[in-house]
Amino acid sequence: MTGTRTRTRRLTRVRTRGAPRPRRRFTLRARLTLVYGAMFLAAGAVLLGLTYVLFNARLSGGGTLNSSTAEPSAAPSGAPADGAPDPGPGPGPDGDTGPSHQRFTDSREEALRDAAGTSLLAQGGIALLVVGAAAAGSGWLVAGRVLAPLHRVTDTARRIADAPAAGRGLHERIALAGPDDEVRELADTFDTMVERLDRSFDGQRRFVANASHELRTPLTIGRALVETAMHRPTASADVTRLGEDLLRINSRHERLISGLLLLATSENEITERHPVDLADIVTHVVAQAAPEAAEAGIEVAATTAEAWTAGDALLLERLVHNLVENGVRHNSGPGGHVRVTCAAGPGGRAELEVANSGPAVPPYEIPALFEPFCRLGGDRLVSGGGAGLGLSIVRAVARAHGGDAAARPRAGGGLTVTVTLPPDPEAERAADAGR
Repeated sequence: MTGTRTRTRRLTRVRTRGAPRPRRRFTLRARLTLVYGAMFLAAGAVLLGLTYVLFNARLSGGGTLNSSTAEPSAAPSGAPADGAPDPGPGPGPDGDTGPSHQRFTDSREEALRDAAGTSLLAQGGIALLVVGAAAAGSGWLVAGRVLAPLHRVTDTARRIADAPAAGRGLHERIALAGPDDEVRELADTFDTMVERLDRSFDGQRRFVANASHELRTPLTIGRALVETAMHRPTASADVTRLGEDLLRINSRHERLISGLLLLATSENEITERHPVDLADIVTHVVAQAAPEAAEAGIEVAATTAEAWTAGDALLLERLVHNLVENGVRHNSGPGGHVRVTCAAGPGGRAELEVANSGPAVPPYEIPALFEPFCRLGGDRLVSGGGAGLGLSIVRAVARAHGGDAAARPRAGGGLTVTVTLPPDPEAERAADAGR
């Protein structure tokens, strides 16, 4: 029970790390623009306030109006001219301005000062807003240009992370050109890290392939020696039974090594693609597997329709063979069945579905079934005789062709595995021409 909870928590953490992060409401570019615009507006407001204070101080200190400025030059005594403002009380007979004239001059100065300050604040505020908007727009453009290399780093990292196989996509490099700044240093460091990972994955694949090739030779020699000993005229029954047991063990090791070699090969992207009708492969594989399944009391039935894809026919045949073989091997015994369905799905994608009866499969155990050497329960390890690579090879082959493989528990027990492959471009063009 503890092991099940631990595995569940581990799978939950994996799904959490692999899930796409929600897009932020405010990007770094938007935040830089807001900070730049806010700082500009704050500095402009301080400058405008300082100008207003200095302007008022200048008017209060030395900007008083004299009598000649306040007096109208051509207005006679008496009623004001039409449309002219009230000049106020004029000077006395001896040229004395008098208290009333002084009060009028002071009020006019105060009104002029207030009008000038209001005009300065209003027009300066409008100019500040206009220039602030222009500064924010410029900041948006400048921030976009500065952050463009970071977007390039992000896009490259996302393409590598979204690659279907573990080592796929590591050949990409950012190779950022430009000034030797912090962003260039980040891009070069990322390239160095990806290059080391690429070499590591290539070395791992080469090691698996070379080890598989090297291990085939002693197994072949061992099988030949056992068969020779078994078929000697003087071989006893005990020797024959021992030889049969050794041949079964040897055969299982050969399947394991072949599976490792195929897994290492299928994780590479398919370079040469040819049109393949998946329905033909399904019909061929089911016809081969039906006699062995019938001996075990398991019915294998196929429903096929044209489903064209592009890829390696041998790898696709191994994919279908592994699915059918797993369906027969991990079935519920006599009276069980395996249903194989192949047809073209939405968008012309080739879809293959293999459903088998059998024991109930917990949903949280399904992701582990696609990992190498992982099996569901100890009974499969004892009775199945498999190497635990069947579904790993299925997913690796599917992803090498640009598709994917998924599984889900089947109602009533057993498993349903679905493989989707991209359509064949030539078949699509032929279909469009026919329409």
